[in-house]
Amino acid sequence: MGWPMSTATKHEPAFLKALSGQTLSTPPIWMMRQAGRYLPEYRELRAKAGSFLSLCYNPEMAAEVTLQPIRRFGFDAAILFSDILVVPQALGQKLWFVEGEGPRLEPVADATRLGEINERADPDLLAPVIETVRRVKTSLPQETAFIGFCGAPWTVATYMVAGRGTPDQGPAKALFGSDPALFQQIIDRIVEASIDYLCAQIEAGVDAVQIFDSWAGSLGADDFERWCVTPTRRIVDGVRARHPKSRIIGFPRGAGRLIPRYVAATGVDAVGLESDIDRAFARDEIQSLVPVQGNLDPLVLRSGGPELEREVEAVRAAFGDGPFVFNLGHGILPDTPIAHVERLLAAVRA
Repeated sequence: MGWPMSTATKHEPAFLKALSGQTLSTPPIWMMRQAGRYLPEYRELRAKAGSFLSLCYNPEMAAEVTLQPIRRFGFDAAILFSDILVVPQALGQKLWFVEGEGPRLEPVADATRLGEINERADPDLLAPVIETVRRVKTSLPQETAFIGFCGAPWTVATYMVAGRGTPDQGPAKALFGSDPALFQQIIDRIVEASIDYLCAQIEAGVDAVQIFDSWAGSLGADDFERWCVTPTRRIVDGVRARHPKSRIIGFPRGAGRLIPRYVAATGVDAVGLESDIDRAFARDEIQSLVPVQGNLDPLVLRSGGPELEREVEAVRAAFGDGPFVFNLGHGILPDTPIAHVERLLAAVRA
């Protein structure tokens, strides 16, 4: 397959140059969940919003949250502040957040409950998020790329079926084992809603989109093909049918040695690497196909110290000879000291 032919222009942000296949002497850097709880300015705004969902659906506040880490740290890319579960809510599933525990939904675990869910997402419910994109786009520095996102169908379906996050995705696995046709209908609705949602983000101004499959690693090889790879390919094809030049990043977290198959079968432009993947394998078998981003352990960033600098150097040594975006292997932890983020940036850009 090989890296894509670079179509980046001279003045394009470094992040987009890397996605286009360029190898840069200093890799661009951003962090998953970089807009969030580790920042005091975020916590202050979150308190004013009253609830997490109120913050997500307030374009002025959500745009401010998206921009906060860019102002403070000067990351090479901003990522839209929102949540993957706005898609099932737009499909008509009741969503709320329990303080200190996370999201809750009314479970969709049988045909009766599925019948109460819309076949297509209501664009009016997602309109505030798209307005956030427009506001951020007008405020970003020219050198800063803008990333939109959605949750992958498998990961979103695990929440829709169980009504909450689960340690082993057991309820979703039980449903596709007992009634695969019903589970396929849930996946189909997420796929169509995600295509519309990502296209709307692209049309409002994002430069690239990322598909987060947080629970991809919980699937065996056959189920990974059916519930992770195939639906993601449908999203990629659906987005590219409307926006042929769209840049799409996949993040099948935990997929490990299944990632080369994921890359080849889905057609993503780049792929995220979790923290514990074998770096030599990732360099030889994944980065040889597409640009990669990741894979610093968020725990190392939280701990800081000399180990952080050693790991930054190890990550750069592993992937610096090809197209690469420096990032974490998952989201930044809420209790990460700001000084450690500053030290990370200095080390990456040294």
